[in-house]
Amino acid sequence: MFRLEKATTAFVVIDIQERLVKAMDPDVLKKVTDNTARLIKGANILGVKTLVTQQYTKGLGATIPELAEHLKCEAIEKTSFSCCGELSFVDQLKTSGIKTVVLAGMETHVCVLQTAIDLLEAGYTVHVAADAVCSRAKFNWHTGLGFMEKAGAVITVTETVLFQLVGGAGREGFKEISGLIK
Repeated sequence: MFRLEKATTAFVVIDIQERLVKAMDPDVLKKVTDNTARLIKGANILGVKTLVTQQYTKGLGATIPELAEHLKCEAIEKTSFSCCGELSFVDQLKTSGIKTVVLAGMETHVCVLQTAIDLLEAGYTVHVAADAVCSRAKFNWHTGLGFMEKAGAVITVTETVLFQLVGGAGREGFKEISGLIK
């Protein structure tokens, strides 16, 4: 449950969209954006599957450019709060042999939380990068993380995720991942 393997792990970026980010604290948003970009870039380096969702794109806009420029996948449109409410999302996980999902995105206490719960109930191991998720209010962020942890999710941070996937200093991708962290 606590280990991450490149072949069976996917990163999921949830709803970091143009209009939604305007409601977030600017300092928190910068950290979340930077850490989510690190996760996406790390996934590209290590060959880890990445999925991205957009909640009601017509109303909330597209994924922010700072992240979209690094993505190698199309966004999955959703109207359900949980990503698992969209069949294409569920199908992509099933057909890829994914066992563990690392979550980043917003809002922690709504879409990230509901996705985590559904994934856990479906038998996936869920890691939540606490420094790559946010909510409009810090209390909601904190409460959402606590809820997910009690439900069985592993609460972690971006650097831990990336170095777990690399596995050691002499391994493929280590130098590139180290460069992302600095």
